[in-house]
Amino acid sequence: MLNITTGLTIWCSEAITLAAVLFLVWRHDRRMTAYLMWALGFAFSAVGFGLVAARGLIPDLLSIEFGNGIALLGESAWIAGFHRMDKRRLQWSALLPPAIWIAGIGLPWIHESFVNRVFLYDLAGAVGATLMARAVRPAEGRHEAARGPLGFVLMALACVCLISSMSMILLRPSLEEALIYRGYSALGCALLIITAIALSGQLLMERAERRWRTISITDMLTGVLNRRGLQDYFPLVVEKTARGSQKIAALLFDLDHFKAINDRYGHQTGDIVLAEFARIGRQFVPGSGAFGRMGGEEFIAFVPVNDQAEAEAIAETVRADFCRTPLLAGQSLVSATVSVGLAIMPCDIANWDRLVSAADRALYAAKRAGRNCTVVFGEAEATMATDTPPDPNGGELVPTLDDQIHALRRLGTLAQM
Repeated sequence: MLNITTGLTIWCSEAITLAAVLFLVWRHDRRMTAYLMWALGFAFSAVGFGLVAARGLIPDLLSIEFGNGIALLGESAWIAGFHRMDKRRLQWSALLPPAIWIAGIGLPWIHESFVNRVFLYDLAGAVGATLMARAVRPAEGRHEAARGPLGFVLMALACVCLISSMSMILLRPSLEEALIYRGYSALGCALLIITAIALSGQLLMERAERRWRTISITDMLTGVLNRRGLQDYFPLVVEKTARGSQKIAALLFDLDHFKAINDRYGHQTGDIVLAEFARIGRQFVPGSGAFGRMGGEEFIAFVPVNDQAEAEAIAETVRADFCRTPLLAGQSLVSATVSVGLAIMPCDIANWDRLVSAADRALYAAKRAGRNCTVVFGEAEATMATDTPPDPNGGELVPTLDDQIHALRRLGTLAQM
């Protein structure tokens, strides 16, 4: 027969170790309250099963009532940890496992019978495992591969607990038989719990990898994509554009006289201006596109559009909204404007270099035209711009303003030219 006391002692030592490790991780990053919840869960489990293992050495009130109740409180903490991991609100249902035990253990027919106590405890354990499986279920925005297998293992744990609980009621085994059944069911539960711990570790590693991936493609100042992120997302935008038989537009924004803003108001104010423009740009760029910071005061958006007018409308909306009212930065009112270069190409010939190069030339024309305006390279002009041969002296041939006026449609404040 399996020695339950020995098994409980081994589990207590493992649970204490895991609780200490998780607590130290939480101390390192206190924003991750899930680690604290899991640490408390293993600590409660260790204390509870330690009291159960000490039965005969301590009063039954501590060993039976309190010991099992504290162990089930550990499941509540684990459930809370999975909720906090996904930044979801804690639910009172997490307290069901210890509540079921407390509600039932006071009944004489349960308190005085080992078989009935096993029935009650395993029933509470089945409820706890089901709630944990529900807490880790895959949902929108959470795509870690380990979630599915972890949920399956937790549901298997719930089934084992439920089968063990029902067998005590249906088979009515003797005390010796109940001890044997309980030993084997405890072994099965232990194996499933170990598997669940391993899958939880894999889940945390996947989350950490995704977090660092997000950091690597995000501009920390503005919260939008950085150049690397834009390059990664560009093929996805092209793919969406091709599926919809649309064209793809590149909107290149450059904040006008940004150096002068930094020199006059300070770099902190300049950062506020950049963050405000990023907020506006992200607000008006549709979800099917990509918006980010190319570097310095340059931003770009890649947007699937049906025609040139749609692209122009987006560019002008962003430009007009940004320069409409002065920005309050600390005690200063800062007036800022933006120039926009817009290029449109069919998705079958569009690539990063061609599209960005065409948008850059359109932006150059917008600056020469007086800034705070939008200059558009249509499909023919964008293709022609990217096919312009390099300057023999090492520079890039830029069409004169007069030549571009004939080839472009320019929007914006013409009075500023």
